[in-house]
Amino acid sequence: TCRAAGIRVVMITGDHPTTARAIATRLGILDGGGEVITGHRLSRLSPERLPELTARVRVYARVSPAQKIAIIEALQARGECVAMTGDGINDAPALRRADVGVAMGQGGTDVAREAAPLVLLDDNFATIVTAVRAGRRIYDNIRKFVRYAVTCNAAEVATLLLAPLVGLPLPLLPIHLLWINLVTDGLPGLALAAEPEEATIMRRPPRPPGESIFAGGLWQHVLWVGALMAGVALATEAWAHHAGLAEWQTMTFTVLALSQMGHVMAIRSERASLRTLGLRTNRPLLRAVMLTILLQFAILYIRPLAGIFRTVPLGPRELLLCLAASAVVLGAVEGEKALVRRGLLYRKAATEAVG
Repeated sequence: TCRAAGIRVVMITGDHPTTARAIATRLGILDGGGEVITGHRLSRLSPERLPELTARVRVYARVSPAQKIAIIEALQARGECVAMTGDGINDAPALRRADVGVAMGQGGTDVAREAAPLVLLDDNFATIVTAVRAGRRIYDNIRKFVRYAVTCNAAEVATLLLAPLVGLPLPLLPIHLLWINLVTDGLPGLALAAEPEEATIMRRPPRPPGESIFAGGLWQHVLWVGALMAGVALATEAWAHHAGLAEWQTMTFTVLALSQMGHVMAIRSERASLRTLGLRTNRPLLRAVMLTILLQFAILYIRPLAGIFRTVPLGPRELLLCLAASAVVLGAVEGEKALVRRGLLYRKAATEAVG
């Protein structure tokens, strides 16, 4: 699993080279012709050659505490993000020097636990792999929330700014914006945290530690989908206003709100289609979207609420037009993902597997 996830596992031990080779071969860290480097050989290498050696060697034996630090520093010099596990007093300096130090909670010494920022309570390496999986899922869901929130806010700002420039009246009232930000953005946005991990989450390389959260096509998505949402809303307003419909502002408000519901369902994955994911794989999000749509209809058709929000009921024709216009965003984002799957868009973000 680590190999598929782009994580290279290296054994550093004070044991005899024969013992290290036997265990590493049994675990799959080392293949039949793999090299085992001893501390004695490391001591004869110049510091300049050490990064080159660490790029290919996976097993080190009879290594001193100082050499463990040297190996970590050589890997870091190559731009690697290094996690180190250890349990003994002699592991403490290396645990401190690594990017992520993981001490053993059951068999580890107090010194090792104090030196490491993380303590593995069950002393099981598989738990680290589980933590990596959970961390990737959390980060993916943070990206989805940022994608949703920033895109929707960009669409609202663009709608308000562009309407006067193209000769249209103010498309939204302050209470409409408050509703969109608190309900339409809030409920589905929070439910994105419950999105389950994607099937390929452990078959892709780690992201660079310094990479922006907007990398991998996210900022491009924010710009063009935000512009599309605003364009659909303004087109609806222009048509309804020029047709002399009294519901023009309500239609603009409804199209913007429903467009965001289609958007949040589509961005549950950066690659997989909504059809592949299925509607019921994130039930909290499905419930949040359904509740938001019901609340949106409530402020249109329940008279006391319509009076508060200054909306007017939409007839069947106007409502169908709003639904059709809102579906444009869902279809466009699904099209974007289809291009990503074919490797025609955001090529760097489309990398799915390593090795």
